[in-house]
Amino acid sequence: MTTTVLFASFGLFLLLSVPIGIALGLATLVTIVYSGSLPLDFLAQGLVTSIDSFPLMAVPFFILAGEIMSKGGISERLFRVANAVVGDKTGGFAIATIITCMFFAAISGSGPATVAAIGGIMIPAMVRQGYDKKFATAVVCAAGSLGVIIPPSIPMVIYGVVGSVSIGNMFIAGIVPGLFVALGLIVWTYIYSRKKGYRGLAKKSSFKDFLHATWDAKWALLVPIIILGGIYGGIFTPTEAAVIAVIYGLFAGAVFYRELKMKDLPKVIVDSALTTATVLIIVGTATAFGRLLTIERIPNQIASALLSISENKIIIILLITLLLLIVGCFMDTLAAIIILTPILLPIAVNIGIDPIHFGIIMVVNLAIGFITPPLGVNLFVGSGISGLSIEAISRAILPFFVAMIITLLIITFIPEISLYLVSLRG
Repeated sequence: MTTTVLFASFGLFLLLSVPIGIALGLATLVTIVYSGSLPLDFLAQGLVTSIDSFPLMAVPFFILAGEIMSKGGISERLFRVANAVVGDKTGGFAIATIITCMFFAAISGSGPATVAAIGGIMIPAMVRQGYDKKFATAVVCAAGSLGVIIPPSIPMVIYGVVGSVSIGNMFIAGIVPGLFVALGLIVWTYIYSRKKGYRGLAKKSSFKDFLHATWDAKWALLVPIIILGGIYGGIFTPTEAAVIAVIYGLFAGAVFYRELKMKDLPKVIVDSALTTATVLIIVGTATAFGRLLTIERIPNQIASALLSISENKIIIILLITLLLLIVGCFMDTLAAIIILTPILLPIAVNIGIDPIHFGIIMVVNLAIGFITPPLGVNLFVGSGISGLSIEAISRAILPFFVAMIITLLIITFIPEISLYLVSLRG
């Protein structure tokens, strides 16, 4: 009965449009009062202890770094490099947008931040080039999902903390799957652009143009090299890398490119603080919610139910994938990782899936949730930029959804895509 009260109250609060973080906390509180088996300060303790973690300090710093770099002229310079490579190809402008999102994902670690930073520039630019606005918005929203797949990724940090898995290894494992998902999006973009006759730039970019764009964007291109190279080289931890990213972003935007002004900093700090507060409230309440699940032995019950359906590894993986895709439509990515990792990770390990590989499966699954209504955060950001309705963008993004599902299944059933680089690290 306690389990019923927990999930029923959580579902009720969601139906009442209560924010996910608050809904998780209220559902936990209602269940504690109903059962009477736990003290009322259980929720308050969970809120404090869950965020008292050194690895979690990476989250606010990566958020701040992304805000700084989106205001410092980095997004536009990254696009110029991508456009110099593919701008003259069929659908070149849209493909360059995906590549730019891929680069920015290696800076921000956030899907909505990637959509906001790149979409504000590229959606109007694509429309001016003759692209349909719905398609242009769908391209950015879909490619924005790369923000949580390509490292550094905030959901990967959370998974590493909750699942007691190396965050550095998670970052390494996310590189090839991220590139693979980007390739799937590029393939569909090319096919659609060829069908619609979206030609590239009339003037073919020369190698000199590429070198000029690369030189102009050198400080931006160095960001992922410094962050990831420092982590993989053992120079600093992911948390320290996030701090380095903030300092470097300030220098790149204010000193190197001179586009980040002192007057911009208060807004940058306020925006990143609001985002951080939202994220940490979700982390705190989701952790308390997850602990209550554990006390009620719900993870064991779910594990037993799944394993009772079939002992076939492929069927269990497909069931987990379906569950994650459905959850991603309704629940914030971070909350889903905190709640479901203790439930699903033991099942995955039991059927022989590597914890690192399973983390990538979870992150890619939940990344698709950024483009699936009703939650679909990327869709809301894209709608705010383009002025289109969520319904219109949802229809336009459907082929990208299919492309991401195909790449997800390939990543799921070919573990080497995620684990090869990790194995090289030893």
